[in-house]
Amino acid sequence: MTRKQKRLAVITGGMGFIAAAVLLVMFAFSQSVAYFYMPADLVKTPVAPETRIRLGGLVGEGSVVRGAGSTVEFAVTDSSTNAVKVQYTGILPDLFREGQGVVTEGMFSAGTNVFVADTVLAKHDETYMPKDVADRLKQQGLWKEGQGQESPGKENKAQEAKATQ
Repeated sequence: MTRKQKRLAVITGGMGFIAAAVLLVMFAFSQSVAYFYMPADLVKTPVAPETRIRLGGLVGEGSVVRGAGSTVEFAVTDSSTNAVKVQYTGILPDLFREGQGVVTEGMFSAGTNVFVADTVLAKHDETYMPKDVADRLKQQGLWKEGQGQESPGKENKAQEAKATQ
């Protein structure tokens, strides 16, 4: 082999290796992707059963029904009138409650319109602020009423501390 042929063989081999690596990475990503849907999106474009997705929205008012053991059924809604019935078996996050934002991950069971979730993530309110931080901002004159909510647990502790003094 001449020098030019050796160089061409090394470049071709390197390009083949890089192409194989890119294909493997793309295959791995395609297997782990879970698309995010809102209930209104599911009305427009139905998802095939056994397809893993993320379903997000608000927990419907009056929709939480606790079943046997740790099974819970609730509805996920959005700003429209669309709702998706969700079934989850497990321990729910502490922030989970009606009217609160939630993201569930799972799939629709075959033959039904029930979304079976294996993961439930509750969103917290963006306006939350701990009491001590709010108090410091009030002292500095930077606090405006209605900017955030104080933690009820810390408020009770502060009242107890004032009572013992």
